[in-house]
Amino acid sequence: MVIREKKQKHCLPEELEVGDCWIGVSLAKESGLIVSARVGKHTDEFLAELVANTEGKTDCKLWYTDDWGGYERVLPPEMIHIIGKQNTQRLERTNGIIRQQTARWHRRQNKFGKLWEQTKVTTRLVISYFNWIWRHSRTKDTAAQRAGIASCSWSWQDMVTYPTFL
Repeated sequence: MVIREKKQKHCLPEELEVGDCWIGVSLAKESGLIVSARVGKHTDEFLAELVANTEGKTDCKLWYTDDWGGYERVLPPEMIHIIGKQNTQRLERTNGIIRQQTARWHRRQNKFGKLWEQTKVTTRLVISYFNWIWRHSRTKDTAAQRAGIASCSWSWQDMVTYPTFL
């Protein structure tokens, strides 16, 4: 998903939070749980952050991706990298849900936000909703339930009252 304050071709290299803004996600294949997400420019550093944030949350060593060259440059050698569309259908559907939900929570008349911080907060909310609250229409359960980390679908009330450590 791309969000712009000004066109990328008009941005200077030091303008890190203007121009194209991408939302990258890593997804658990079996459950559909969004393991990690990052908001930023579509660079090798952006992908490295996503990979580093995914490590330790899953023992999976398979990465199914499109053919963007950044994956070959950034993924560690112990990862098995499979390029192609045959295993990315769920990821593409999840991307569609994230794009739709993120657009709804930004200013309605424009369907995009120009502030990256707003995009980061909105993305966190959408991913929390997707993992813990949203029920799949066919299986009638959440991604967290399929991953075995929740016994039931959460509500927004459950989400905001869950105890966390700062």
